[in-house]
Amino acid sequence: MAKKIQQTLKLNLKGGSATPAPPVGPALGQTGINMMDFLKQYNAATQDKKGQIIPAEITVYKDKSFTFVLKLPPVSDLIKKVLKLKKGSSTPSRESAGTLTMDQVKEIAEAKLPDLNTNNLENAINSVTGTARSMGIQIKE
Repeated sequence: MAKKIQQTLKLNLKGGSATPAPPVGPALGQTGINMMDFLKQYNAATQDKKGQIIPAEITVYKDKSFTFVLKLPPVSDLIKKVLKLKKGSSTPSRESAGTLTMDQVKEIAEAKLPDLNTNNLENAINSVTGTARSMGIQIKE
């Protein structure tokens, strides 16, 4: 018989170096699961992605056990990694933070496609383009 699900959480944590400090502590503390057990498993699973933001979808069961699934980094992080930026533009409508080619946009969209709520590459490209524009990144055809 399948375990009864109590709650599902989504947390964006630094790969390989998650700590019980907020947001992890308050989010996991209220579920009653062993926080240190989760942190050890998460840090071990993301050791090779140290420093990147790696989202985790945590399923907490009624018996206080848990499972988690790792997702790909957010699109904004993938864009910053491709362009080697620390952050996007603080005024995206006025100043540019960099330029992406359509090939780079397509690469990011293909990489992120399994985590998006679409299976259509064209929609994924539009999503990446929108995120880039909101960061002040120009798209070169």
